[in-house]
Amino acid sequence: MQVSTLIGRKVNQTSGFLQNGKRVPLTVVNVMGNVITQLKTTDKEGYSAIQVGLDIKKKPGKRDLNRAKQAGLEKAPRFFKEIRMDDIEGAELGTSIDIATVFAPGDIIDVTGTSKGKGWAGGVKRHGFHGGPRTHGQSDRERAPGSIGQTTTPGRVYKGKRMAGRMGTDTVTVKNLEIIEITADGVLLIKGLVPGNLNGYLTIKKVGENKKFVPLYKENTEEDSGIASESSPVSEDASQTNADEQSSEPAQLSESKPSDPNDNQKIKPESALDSSENVQTSPTASTEPEQAKEEAKKEVVQDAKS
Repeated sequence: MQVSTLIGRKVNQTSGFLQNGKRVPLTVVNVMGNVITQLKTTDKEGYSAIQVGLDIKKKPGKRDLNRAKQAGLEKAPRFFKEIRMDDIEGAELGTSIDIATVFAPGDIIDVTGTSKGKGWAGGVKRHGFHGGPRTHGQSDRERAPGSIGQTTTPGRVYKGKRMAGRMGTDTVTVKNLEIIEITADGVLLIKGLVPGNLNGYLTIKKVGENKKFVPLYKENTEEDSGIASESSPVSEDASQTNADEQSSEPAQLSESKPSDPNDNQKIKPESALDSSENVQTSPTASTEPEQAKEEAKKEVVQDAKS
């Protein structure tokens, strides 16, 4: 059994952003609780189909109670829909249909529902008539429908003539919508708008898949941030130790340097004295050999005279 159609209830209309930054309208549809209430076979009814029920009816009639009793249900469903199928092997009465086996994010669907009732409406609102001109004495014919037919031939109004009448409450099908997300509690987020009021029932049929599917954008939740913070205590400790090392290095450098500014002044004169002593001692070191040479010459001259 391969089911491609389910029934759902319209819950809300909202909007959201895709991961590519595009904002799209979203319709929230609840499809949880699709239960098989009846099986139809080719031997008995002449075709294969299953009947699906949704929600619970508060005050069911005898017919609904008998149908629920045959399916083995305690309470009668509120809405029923028959789904044609080629093969119903494996289908059992009273079993619920798993949504994951029917729909997936990115599926292209057709949604059928009953449009909102507008009551009695004129031709301008119901069919988009432009109305008559405001000039040439027709100020009271602005929203009038105008002529509705000919004269003696054919002498009647054709069937299907667009005129004023009851508007809305029609069966409307919106095609080629897309399923953006399926939540764990059986809620479909459909891109686009569907017919009907809130809490109205819809028929959702899968017709294809979108190969260029873009999922819905989601912000990081508190749980994710909590997991990230719990999973990184080592990195926090490492960063703390690095900060401690960086703070200790300037302390060591400050200890090696003189804390008193007068010490720098004391050290500088000593170095200056050393340099001056070196300058003063260097000339005496260079004059000693010259004096020794002169004394030796004087001794040689005295020996020669003697």
